[in-house]
Amino acid sequence: MSLWGARCGKPARRVLRGEGGTRGGPRPPSTQLKLGSVVSDILGKSGRAMLQAMAAGTTDPETLAGMAQGKLCAKRDQLMEALRGRLDAHQQKMLRMQLDHVRSLDQLIEALDAEVVVRLDPFHKEIERLDTIPGVNQRGAEVILAEVGTDMTRFQNTAHLASWAGMCPGNNESAGKRRSGRTRKGNPTLRRTLTEAGWAAGKTKNTYLGTAYRRIKARRGGKKAAIAIGHKILEIAYVILRDGVEYRDLGVNYYDERKKDMVVRNAIKRLEQLGYKVAVQPVA
Repeated sequence: MSLWGARCGKPARRVLRGEGGTRGGPRPPSTQLKLGSVVSDILGKSGRAMLQAMAAGTTDPETLAGMAQGKLCAKRDQLMEALRGRLDAHQQKMLRMQLDHVRSLDQLIEALDAEVVVRLDPFHKEIERLDTIPGVNQRGAEVILAEVGTDMTRFQNTAHLASWAGMCPGNNESAGKRRSGRTRKGNPTLRRTLTEAGWAAGKTKNTYLGTAYRRIKARRGGKKAAIAIGHKILEIAYVILRDGVEYRDLGVNYYDERKKDMVVRNAIKRLEQLGYKVAVQPVA
């Protein structure tokens, strides 16, 4: 239902770096410009201003570096060095064409975003509820709603939904032994969004999902932890859409409270291994 961005920066970077040509054929002369090695987002506000100035014929490195804004101002000397180069008339024309193409794509994205707002207006309450899940922003909520829908009767349970989305481990069993299996492809758009949401939720503090991410990461690594948290986010979304309820965080100490006896037993065992004798007494 929406356009998730267009990688429009590569053509402009190729013009600035003098890359291109056909395989085995002649390559155009290098411009000696290395703007992409200093500016992380070459089509951001500062980068685009410099590109437009170069396309218009400005070649003075100091003038171009003076167009930097925000944190990029601290890299003024690096920018001046990266902008020492040349653009002939042909390369300037190609750069103008690329910038016009990027501008037209931006306009298309704005039009599509406006259409998305209109089409999702009847579901604004569902999006607001999904947006309260840690790691899920408004765009992520839109993707979940667009791909899953609002009718949860199509799925038998959360496990059915997770399997359809490709957010559960694969089945790899032989001779009665279960091994770690790859997740199935499922729904690529939903899977990618949930994985990104899993990474984002893992960075949150004082949340159930953030704590769960760090627990899994310590045992299985960050990538598997992101998939696992994406799975949990999908389960939460299922309940929210099915019951029409608000998200309620279980809290940081959910796991410890749920298995308090096991946590105490493991702590005592660990201290005894270190040579201590422990007597546990509950606080009155």
